[in-house]
Amino acid sequence: MQYKNAKEVLPPSLLKEMQKYIQGDLIYIPKAKSERAGWGEVSGSRALIAKRNEEIFQLYNNGKTLEELERKFHLSIDSIRKIIYKVRNNHD
Repeated sequence: MQYKNAKEVLPPSLLKEMQKYIQGDLIYIPKAKSERAGWGEVSGSRALIAKRNEEIFQLYNNGKTLEELERKFHLSIDSIRKIIYKVRNNHD
């Protein structure tokens, strides 16, 4: 996040209106919802987890047990089950 002087980025009429409510303080203006990136989209975490989950699903379909997947991915059996269920439903 970068500090910007309102005098440099806002039209004078809007600046004058805002000064009725706040003067000399910092204010944060969030992005519009449509412009916000979802969790993990910028860092790539979402894609990595989706790839891992798909791998878990494929290994399970190819005969790996829940216990083997638990050890390989360091996740609880309950988490493995949830991933398999979710990916299976996404494939339908």
